Amino acid sequence: MSELQQAFDALREDILLEAEARGIFQQEAFFELYAATASENGDTIDLEYTHSHKEGGRQPYRIDGYGFDNDRGTLYLAVCDYRSGAELESLNNDRLTSALKQATTFLENACSSVFINSIEETSPAFTAAYPIYSARDLIKRVRIILFSNARLVTRRPPQLCEQVGGLPIVYSVLDTNRYFEIQKSFRISESIEVNIADIAGQPLACLKASTDTEEHQSYLLAIPGSVLAEIYGLYGARLLEQNVRTYLQAKTKVNKGILDTIKKTPEMFFAYNNGLTATASGVKLETLKDGQLGIAAIQNLQIVNGGQTTASILYAKDVANSPLERVHVQMKLSVIPPAHIEQVVPNISRFANTQNRISEADFFSSHPFHLQMERYSRISTAPPQDGAMTGNKWFYERARGQYRDGMAYASEAEKRKYQLEYPRDKLIEKTDLAKYLLSFERKPYLVSKGAQKAFMAFADQTAKAWKSAPTQFNEIWFRNACAMGLIFRWTDKYVAGSDWYRDDRGYKSQTVAYTLSWIAEKIIHQGKASLDWQNIWNTQSVPEDLQELIVSLAPQISTALRSTSANVRNVGEYCKLELCWQNIKATEFNAPAIPDHLVLDINEMTQEKKEAKSSARIDREIDFDVLLHMLVPKAEIIRRTAEQRRFLSPKADRALQKLGSGNLNLARPDKNAVKLLVKRMADEGMPVEDM
Repeated sequence: MSELQQAFDALREDILLEAEARGIFQQEAFFELYAATASENGDTIDLEYTHSHKEGGRQPYRIDGYGFDNDRGTLYLAVCDYRSGAELESLNNDRLTSALKQATTFLENACSSVFINSIEETSPAFTAAYPIYSARDLIKRVRIILFSNARLVTRRPPQLCEQVGGLPIVYSVLDTNRYFEIQKSFRISESIEVNIADIAGQPLACLKASTDTEEHQSYLLAIPGSVLAEIYGLYGARLLEQNVRTYLQAKTKVNKGILDTIKKTPEMFFAYNNGLTATASGVKLETLKDGQLGIAAIQNLQIVNGGQTTASILYAKDVANSPLERVHVQMKLSVIPPAHIEQVVPNISRFANTQNRISEADFFSSHPFHLQMERYSRISTAPPQDGAMTGNKWFYERARGQYRDGMAYASEAEKRKYQLEYPRDKLIEKTDLAKYLLSFERKPYLVSKGAQKAFMAFADQTAKAWKSAPTQFNEIWFRNACAMGLIFRWTDKYVAGSDWYRDDRGYKSQTVAYTLSWIAEKIIHQGKASLDWQNIWNTQSVPEDLQELIVSLAPQISTALRSTSANVRNVGEYCKLELCWQNIKATEFNAPAIPDHLVLDINEMTQEKKEAKSSARIDREIDFDVLLHMLVPKAEIIRRTAEQRRFLSPKADRALQKLGSGNLNLARPDKNAVKLLVKRMADEGMPVEDM
């Protein structure tokens, strides 16, 4: 069996398990897996599932998901080509063209008042079309992506096609080949080759800023604004290094100062703007007619600083209609050998962004919080259920693909043992954790903004809380989060399988988040602290009384979300507003009371947190690996301080230099040297946590 067929089998298993676990159709499970991958890779922003189609007739259409970047005027549309068979099939050009054409037809229909007025407001077509219709005057660019679990014979890069209704349309494809490549490359960026010579008409002149003896090559160049806009228009956020990409998805305000410079003094843009810091795995160099060195192509281009500049230039072209002929952007391009990309690029990103407004929360994907949660997920065994001899564990996936990697080279017997210890329905991804916590923290409007924006909100508050009191994120905190996840997933599956939802599909994720937030609010209103998470953890089930409450409440919440004032027809956008939560929170629903045995009072909660923090302090002293992660950005200042105080040993010096470069694979003697140094500095009144 080929490696590709094995990967396809694994994907098919993921789809089937996801559909069964959540009570949804296979096609929706397929969409959500692909949409999450596309969003994390930068192909799209978070997409909302809005399946609608019309077969036959003169103009068949189909759409499966959409997302709108209001600040940049970019509309994202997704259309699915899902094959339910067990064999990997090929995606031929006719089927590809037909699918993209159907999505384009839907776009044309959605911008037409005749179409909007001809369909029922409760229909899936209206749910998908009205947000597009209401934003039609704000749309400046459309990106249509085809999701397919078939295989393209010939790779197709993103293509800028003819305009539709005056809008530039970029088509792209996420087939099985690209899906598997992205899954493999989540720890480093997906390879992108930008043909500069084709886009600019010729190679761009550059100045080599390194010697031939250096391992990393560096170049300085000035990119015409029109060229940069076209590159970003084709590839979008895929060009941005992960931290910058996440930052721009969550905080998408366009820089008004940049736009002002482009409009009023474009010839001064080069002088006023800080320019771009970028990395690549290789460049194709040519000699220009005048003898200068030129860059004709860039492999694996990633912008690690200057993402806002790049996005604002495209905005100036699409939205402000500003000419870019006199705009030039300076770029510092570092060519990093592929073997060192994983280690070097995150550091370039972190250090290049230190003068900008990107906070540590924007680098949260590498925060020690995740290492701590991973540790607890590997040692916290849930109590045995239904007469079983042993319990199983919730698997926290700190890095994409960890769960599947654990079975990659295992025998069938080892795989069965692994899955018994870590059932797939107890896999928690980082974005899942954010949804669970924010829902029970009574912030459903943040959950409704989509996975990436919800995660950034969670990252922001968690990074601040960790800095002030890291011991609050202890084993009890992790178990409570798992209990929240158990309730969230039960509610999601119940809603998906209910008759009232199947009769009028839509806004499932919003209904789940608002239902659980309302319950949490009701508990606070009754003078209690929270649900008894420990009891739910011990039983690994949702109590019957709580199930009855959810079953009674969820359909009423769903109706209330849709029953908005006459001027609110875009329910999805309304759910993202805190005003929506204020309205739902103030609504009295016909639901059973929350029994006292399901909740903790404030004194019980306070005592539980106190005991958990005390235990966590001991754990942190033992778990030195977490501290090592915390030391990485502080390694150099710690080393210099220790050197000035004359208690820096050679081993500690060497170890801190490794940490400063991002290398966490320290030998035990080096770890011990750092541990002794940290203890000595603490004894001298210089705790490293405060540096």
